[in-house]
Amino acid sequence: MTHALATADKLTAALDTLVDRVPGAEYAVVLSSDGLPLGWSRTVEGDQAEQVAGLVSGLHAFGQATARVCGTAVLHQVVVQMSRAFVFVATIRSGAILAVRLRIDADIADMAYEVALFVARAERDLPVHLEPARP
Repeated sequence: MTHALATADKLTAALDTLVDRVPGAEYAVVLSSDGLPLGWSRTVEGDQAEQVAGLVSGLHAFGQATARVCGTAVLHQVVVQMSRAFVFVATIRSGAILAVRLRIDADIADMAYEVALFVARAERDLPVHLEPARP
């Protein structure tokens, strides 16, 4: 159990750092491949992590289906632009999913860079999620 707490603390710290590094970043959430929230930044309030996880899980599934239909097979990132915010959704090699929300006036190039760094480093902070074997 101590290992799980250390992992959760490390993940929270990594998400807080991600949000702190980009002016205009509001929050970050990591969810499992099946849509369960694994960790979130300190800026997430109440049941917001579960709400974000549910929405992002569907958006990620849509992105994966689009990648398959378009013949590219692997989804790396989805970016949604709204009237007052962006949401970055990135696939982590372990099977987890990162979602970051930032204000519309934030520098999206900085966020894209920070998301790429986070994804590259994520294996240190996240447990490995094994997928079922395929016949």
